[in-house]
Amino acid sequence: MATNRLDILKQMLAQDPGNSFARYGLAMEYANTGELLEAVNEFQLLVSTDESYAAAYYHGGQVLEKLGRVEEARAIYEKGIEVTTKKGDAHTRSEIEAALNMLPI
Repeated sequence: MATNRLDILKQMLAQDPGNSFARYGLAMEYANTGELLEAVNEFQLLVSTDESYAAAYYHGGQVLEKLGRVEEARAIYEKGIEVTTKKGDAHTRSEIEAALNMLPI
């Protein structure tokens, strides 16, 4: 039986690997516990299987920034702006734009 959030999310994904919400939750849990490489992997997998999951672009970029991978963060933010523009998600787009504008040149 699952005893913590990571275990629960991993179980959910074992049962349904296409569960975007569980994949996002797992990525966030990794990010929150400092397991940044695992978080990046989950965010990348999420956007490769569910391109429209807008929050993954913002949070994925944030984790890449923490790892010092600024150009990768820039790329994911730019893709996130493209996706959120297509979706008409102005709120998330503005958050991603703000994060992009904060990156060093």
